[in-house]
Amino acid sequence: MNKMKTTIMALTLAALPGFAMAAGDLTRKATDLPELVLGTEESGYGMSQTEYQLETGKAYSLEIQASGLKEYALKAPEFFASIYLRKVEVGAAEIKAVSLTELEFEDAGEVEIYFVPIKPGRFEFYAEGLEHKGMKGEFVVR
Repeated sequence: MNKMKTTIMALTLAALPGFAMAAGDLTRKATDLPELVLGTEESGYGMSQTEYQLETGKAYSLEIQASGLKEYALKAPEFFASIYLRKVEVGAAEIKAVSLTELEFEDAGEVEIYFVPIKPGRFEFYAEGLEHKGMKGEFVVR
């Protein structure tokens, strides 16, 4: 495509409602979210956060810490299917994957995920089997 056609196409797309153009790589400018701690009470139940407000097209990093008081299998199936996952960091390892199914903690530990939400909606996250103990929350993506 020649330069003139490219310019006309960019101007046409930019005029469409809801269409945004960005300069640079948005996945590299992650906003840190409040840390999610699993097992905030002496009993090993409870979460430090039960809601996260996010925007589509914006990069985020989320640190998740498990207290080690229980085993936790953190799940968010609809949310994980609606994000661009850039990477997962565990200790000194960096994992590059297309998607997540769950984050399982058998002992105390932490993981940090880097992602960009691509679909708006309300998405539940929970510690499998411990939802009735209040270990659930929601990602709200606009």
